[in-house]
Amino acid sequence: MAGAPGQAPERVLLVGNSRWHWAAPGEAALRCWHGPHPQARPEEGWPSLKAWARVGAVAAQLSLPADRELRLEDVPLRQAPSWLGIDRALAGWAAWRRQAAGVLVADAGTALSLTRVDGAGVFRGGRISAGLALQLRALGQSTALLPSLEAGGLEVSRDPWPQPTAAAMGWGCLQACAGAIAEAWADVACDGLGAEESWALWLTGGDGPALAPLLEQRGLTFHWAPDLCLEALAALAWPVRPGPDP
Repeated sequence: MAGAPGQAPERVLLVGNSRWHWAAPGEAALRCWHGPHPQARPEEGWPSLKAWARVGAVAAQLSLPADRELRLEDVPLRQAPSWLGIDRALAGWAAWRRQAAGVLVADAGTALSLTRVDGAGVFRGGRISAGLALQLRALGQSTALLPSLEAGGLEVSRDPWPQPTAAAMGWGCLQACAGAIAEAWADVACDGLGAEESWALWLTGGDGPALAPLLEQRGLTFHWAPDLCLEALAALAWPVRPGPDP
């Protein structure tokens, strides 16, 4: 896994909608980092890239190696339909693998995706809505009087009824995301499938830290795992500790 002398250590990559997400084996744990989409292919190419997957578009000039791309069929999530996004498959499989029970995974990224996997590792559907940044962007672009805000620089209001417009937008969009997660979790506990199994809620994605306090205020217990998709990619690229047989 260390690579040849003079080479960068092997790594995996998830091409996201707004950022590239990287991981490499560390001494004690997986080392993860995130950055913008590159504009050009590195001069040395991609010799250290062990495996990669895509959610967002990849510019042709970047020449990512096709023979190292992981696709949906490479993720051992049972009964995953052909249209399922690979990010949802990776996160759902990784959480189920660690939980060994039914899971509802809330991936709070560009989109807020809710993915349900039962205790046997079978995909059981989900929900998708706009994430925090998309909600804020839509408000700014589609209205005449509301400002354009970036989720990354958003200051979360301590006032549940803020007066400034920007704070009201941020608080409203955060509450919309938290409410969608809470409602989905309540539905999992109430439907026929949920009543028969033990289920756990998992939270991942870039907006997770902003959403976690709101979920806690609603009395939800959840596992915070910021890099579930990268954990799954790493497990498939370097299968050292296999999980339960799917």
